[in-house]
Amino acid sequence: MDARLHLIGNPIAGKILKHFVAAAKEAASAALPAATQELVKIRASQINGCAGCLDMHTKDAAHAGETSVRLNLVATWREATVFTEAERAALELTEQGTRIADAAGGVTDEAWANAAEHYDEEQLTALVSQIALINAFNRLNVMTRQPAGDYQPGQFG
Repeated sequence: MDARLHLIGNPIAGKILKHFVAAAKEAASAALPAATQELVKIRASQINGCAGCLDMHTKDAAHAGETSVRLNLVATWREATVFTEAERAALELTEQGTRIADAAGGVTDEAWANAAEHYDEEQLTALVSQIALINAFNRLNVMTRQPAGDYQPGQFG
């Protein structure tokens, strides 16, 4: 597959992505567990069909020590027994936040309350920001057909 736009090295894309990356780094610096952050990025990327982000985040998670069992079960987290209640709450919020157009009310009060039971305000802010940002990255990559498969852990910093 050939990319419709080559984002790496494109001056305008570089300016825009610099801000996306800065926001993502700020959200990542919060006290939200690193494993949760990667699981959220993986699940949203699965829903959105973003091969580039799946390539990156599954490899980064594995490099950081995430098990192949958990990585392989993210798409079926409801039935899997390998995720904590807090991770399940984050994954539910991710799914609802990613599929906003599929539900008239967006994220349900129940999903929000469940996440709020496990995460404080700073962590919720980071979680919601991570969900929004990965969805933006997914859409950028999918619309421009960015290829996947060559990513090396830590490649982008």
